[in-house]
Amino acid sequence: MTITKDQVLEALTKLELPDNEGNIVSAGMVSAPFITESDAGSKVMFSLTVPAERAQMMEPLRSAAQQVVESLDGVASAMVAMTAERKAGEGGSMPPPPPMAAPTAAPKPAEKTPEAQPGIPGVKHIIAVASGKGGVGKSTTSINLALGLKEQGLNVGVLDADIYGPSLPRLLGLNGKPEAKGRVLKPMESLGLKVMSIGFLVAEDTPMIWRGPMVISALTQLLREVDWAPLDVLVVDMPPGTGDAQLTMAQQVPLSGAVIVSTPQDLALIDARKGLNMFNKVSVPILGIVENMSTFICPKCGERTDIFGHGGAEAEAEKLDIPFLGAVPLHMDIRSNSDSGTPVVDSDPAGPHAEIYKSIAAKVASALEVEKTEGPSIVFE
Repeated sequence: MTITKDQVLEALTKLELPDNEGNIVSAGMVSAPFITESDAGSKVMFSLTVPAERAQMMEPLRSAAQQVVESLDGVASAMVAMTAERKAGEGGSMPPPPPMAAPTAAPKPAEKTPEAQPGIPGVKHIIAVASGKGGVGKSTTSINLALGLKEQGLNVGVLDADIYGPSLPRLLGLNGKPEAKGRVLKPMESLGLKVMSIGFLVAEDTPMIWRGPMVISALTQLLREVDWAPLDVLVVDMPPGTGDAQLTMAQQVPLSGAVIVSTPQDLALIDARKGLNMFNKVSVPILGIVENMSTFICPKCGERTDIFGHGGAEAEAEKLDIPFLGAVPLHMDIRSNSDSGTPVVDSDPAGPHAEIYKSIAAKVASALEVEKTEGPSIVFE
């Protein structure tokens, strides 16, 4: 039985607000439900928008809304996020920020608390591939890095964490939807990789018009409610920037490290530094920087042209005393293979571009092994 949006909204009208304020649907609190189908049934996602000052007291209402929807025939699971907003002029004014103190030495990053960051069962290492801005080839780097790690003899999975602009289905030429066993999704598989993306659950041209809490809830489910095990490395293709998804990753799971992707020019490096600083603030090790689109060599005349400059990311890595993982050129083969769903590490494993990615993967694998052997041991008595 297929559930409809109208049926979901009709069921939610049963949830009355206190003080005779009507129900949550008539009050305009419920976003348009988003529904995906699987063999196990429908998965329903929506958000509740509540005043910021009442967010804590509204949590039972959010839980009740989830239970109501999950009780409907044909619904396998429901995901309900709560968005709290404060209207201008309501709820009192925010206190003024404290005066800025004189510059001091940078504080040491807070130590990790492993108890607050449970890992994913059966996954040894989780690494984030990130960039400060979009358009630098981060997703292409992620998938070729994952294939390079597989060439190292590792069991590898890839999570597409870019909820608004998922790329993995196109990069791997994957279609269809993942199977569901109750609340747990079985990852798709391609080229020896386990793969999960929101792009498998929605049409390619469907815009994801979700607020931050919905993104956080979706990303948490893609991490926690997917049958990833057993994996040596889970590569997470992060969205650009330093927002909700990045913080969710740092807070939800113990990241073994982050790989930063940047083009050589100063504008991209400015944003790459922001990504580096963000991971430093949440105590995530930086595994290194990849300089993408490092140079262009004309396939007809052989002339080299540094369209985005050259060597900027390598110089930045040296300046910050972090590893430089490698330089990937701007080349038609990399672009065309990515568009056709045949990444170069798989389609041309002996080619020069595949060798670059495999070299980057070898350095990352080596760094993970160092972290594993030299990191502190936690003993439970």
